[in-house]
Parts: sequence; C-alpha cells; structure tokens
Amino acid sequence: MLAVLRIILATVFIIFTTLCAFVYCLFSPKNPKHVYVFCRWFNQLHKIIGVKLVQRGLDNAPTPEKSVYISNHQSILDFATDPGMLRPRTVSLGKRDLLYIPFFGLLYWITGNILINREDKSKARNTIKQVAAAIHQRDLSVWIYPEGTRSKGRGLLPFKTGAFRMAIQAGVPITPMCTSTTHNKIDFNRANNGIVITEMLEPIDVTGYELSDARELADRCHALMAEKIAALDAEIARLEAQQNPELDSDHSSTN
Repeated sequence: MLAVLRIILATVFIIFTTLCAFVYCLFSPKNPKHVYVFCRWFNQLHKIIGVKLVQRGLDNAPTPEKSVYISNHQSILDFATDPGMLRPRTVSLGKRDLLYIPFFGLLYWITGNILINREDKSKARNTIKQVAAAIHQRDLSVWIYPEGTRSKGRGLLPFKTGAFRMAIQAGVPITPMCTSTTHNKIDFNRANNGIVITEMLEPIDVTGYELSDARELADRCHALMAEKIAALDAEIARLEAQQNPELDSDHSSTN
C-alpha cells in the first residue's frame, strides 16, 4: 500500500513539475539556467521514497568555472538522489530516447539538456565536438553518465571515452560525483530506506592530456570513483549498524 502511495505522489509531483516548467520555460526555452532551477525541485523526490540524503563536497565543484561532471548511473532512482548535486549553468547529456518518456521527456528537452543519438557513432562524435565548443560559447558545464547505461546492480561499469574527449577538447576539468549504492537498498513498501550519500570529488586537471589519452583518463577516473563508492558503502554500513545495533547483533549471532 505504501508503494502505491509513493508511486502516486511521485507521478503527481513529476506531472506538476513538468507543467510548471513548460510554462516557465516558454519565456526562455532551453536556457541552461532552467536545469539547475528544476533540479532543486527534483531534489525533493528522495523524501517521497523515504531516503535520508547526505550531500557532500559541493565546495569542490568548480563553479563559476566550467567543467565536465561525471557520475555513476545506477537506476531510475538516480533522478531522486543526484539532482541536488548539479551546479548552476550545467546541462546533462542524455540519450535521445529520453524524449519519449511521458512528461519527463518534455521537461528534459525544454529545460535545455542535450539529447544525443548514441546509435549513430559518427553523429555522437560530432555532437561531442559541438558540445565541447558550446561549453565556452554558451558558458556551460556538462553532466554525463560515462557508463552509458544503468548499472542495475552490476557495480561501476566500464567508462566510455566521450565525456573525457569532451573535457580534453574543451580544456576544462573533469569533476567526478559519486553516489553510494542504491541497488536492492530501496523498497517502496518500507517507510525508512536508510542513508544515501552523494559526494563531489575534487576536479581533475586535463591540461596534460591529449585526445589520444582519453582512455587513460577514463580509467583513472573509474578507479578513483570505484574506490570512493566502496568507501561510501562501508561508511553507510557502519552508520546503519550503529543506528540498529540489535540487527547487527542478530546478524553476528547467525555467523
């Protein structure tokens, strides 16, 4: 019953937000400032699903400097945990298929995010070049999920090189953002779904890299983020064990 209530509340929230955004954005459609504004709204979704969200490291974001932000991509629940980390004048790069999601697709487009056709690799590469140029022409930062798809409990998947080629071409830092593991952690029928931590890491200077080094940079960032996500998961396990000592003792007694 609680799951049904949450789904209804989330649906009403998304529809209401989309309608408000559509009217608001009609006066200046696809302006990069809109993404930040409505991410503040989506940042409230974690309350509907019963998650305590801890946000860290925002002082590491190179605002007002430009950056390519990268984050791990776990599931659709990222839309409830990640939006509060997005910085002003930052747009995200997403698959063109997002346009066909009812209500959300319209919101994604009209607020100024960038849609890319990943099936056509030549067009995707050309889009990366265009976005790299737009970072300076339009004073943008870009948010990308470099795994290219949702991991769905498979851990941090290998990174594609597009985000790193973009940062090198634009000459802007890569800023990783890590979200602790949510797979099998959130149950819509459970009142309290525990703690999720999102943490912005320090920007990585790319001035010493050439385009041919994009894979090396991607692997460096992957190792850094995998280590941080593991540390966040361990921290949450300790915190939740402290909050529920009877569960921890029960688990120990069965081993």
